[in-house]
Amino acid sequence: MRKSRRSFLKNLAQGSAVMAIGGVGMGFSPKSYRKIIGASDRIRMGVIGTNGRGEAMAPIFAKQPNTEVIYVCDVDEKARQKGINAVVKAGKEAPRGENDFRKVLLDKDLDAVYIATPDHWHAPAAIICCAAGKHVYVEKPLSHNPREGELAIAAARKYNRVVQMGAQRRSWTLLTEGINELKAGAIGKVHLAKCWYTNSRKSIGIGKPAPVPAGLDYDLWQGPAPRMPYKDNLIHYNWHWFWHWGTGEALNNGTHEVDVARWGLGVDYPLSVNSSGGRYHFTDDWQTPDTQVITFNCPEATLVWEGRSCLPFKVQGKDRGVMFYGEKGAMETGHNGYTIFDEKGAIVKEIKSNAVIDGRNTASPNEGLDAVHIANFLESIRLSKRPNCDVEIGYKSTLWVQLGNIAQRMERTLHIDQTNGHITGDKQAMELWGRKYESGWEPKV
Repeated sequence: MRKSRRSFLKNLAQGSAVMAIGGVGMGFSPKSYRKIIGASDRIRMGVIGTNGRGEAMAPIFAKQPNTEVIYVCDVDEKARQKGINAVVKAGKEAPRGENDFRKVLLDKDLDAVYIATPDHWHAPAAIICCAAGKHVYVEKPLSHNPREGELAIAAARKYNRVVQMGAQRRSWTLLTEGINELKAGAIGKVHLAKCWYTNSRKSIGIGKPAPVPAGLDYDLWQGPAPRMPYKDNLIHYNWHWFWHWGTGEALNNGTHEVDVARWGLGVDYPLSVNSSGGRYHFTDDWQTPDTQVITFNCPEATLVWEGRSCLPFKVQGKDRGVMFYGEKGAMETGHNGYTIFDEKGAIVKEIKSNAVIDGRNTASPNEGLDAVHIANFLESIRLSKRPNCDVEIGYKSTLWVQLGNIAQRMERTLHIDQTNGHITGDKQAMELWGRKYESGWEPKV
């Protein structure tokens, strides 16, 4: 029994297990699968990664109707306990804690998982969970690199799982209304979309080799990434700024705004991508840009994302947002609402939300608006339908900013194949389409 269990976990890590635990696409019809979930349509969740975002999202999942968080998984004992405590504080029964999320996938009562791990784990974990017959809500970015995103789509389709990326704006009612007005011609033909994100992040210093803190499984934290020695300025947040594990501000936050802009423009892939910027504000271990402007040229429009990690000055009075400029005016879609301006800048229409949103809050900018996207995910499971930010939508929006980072690292303009989003005529740039993995951890579908 122990040997078969170890073999099972190893197969899951490689994404190649043939599961006997059923689901749609595994010998069960949508109708029979709903019966497996239960007569009450109760969905039992596992939360993976609870140091920051996951700690905030775990109780929101737990408070949804007919939903129960039965597992909290984290490689750090302290973070794991924070997640458990958050669910209990929400008035729910304490979930079981587990170090290795792969172990909980053996539980046939587990229906779905929420993934809020570091970026290098997002797609590999999603693929493993799909192979185990679990539905997946994975935080943005969908993947650490484009190839992983392609594999995540393949896994979702092969195992017929609902996979939702955490681009919660896709579920915001008033923002959706604004995008629909935009597409209906509210400001005429749109030729420019500008996105921005601002913050006042501090230096991360120069890391020193140090013992791994007690209670942290650093080997499992690294997971699919090739092994690197532990340093004292890496965990739990600064990994964002190292290419080995993170994806920089462009994917950490830019994914949200670029997704809205791409949604409004109605385009799948850019024609070309260019990026400029660098690490300007401090001399430290931070590798990704703290100041970055990515320009995406599309058939009839240009999309620009401006990221300022260490310059907090707002645009349009907001710390982050999206502006569309058209032939007859402009539309601003900062939070869950929108404002339409005429050609002279006068407000024609303003739809405001009562929701208070903190765009720089790394845990949860607004619980209520997070809950709307979660509700869409849970409904999609119950109705066997694609969610608002299906894995394919998430892949394309993630890809745009990944292309921006590749252009930044190559220091040149990239040209994009309109059929699949791949980089054309640049073999060196395409080497960054994927990554190297720790032996035995390569994601497979």
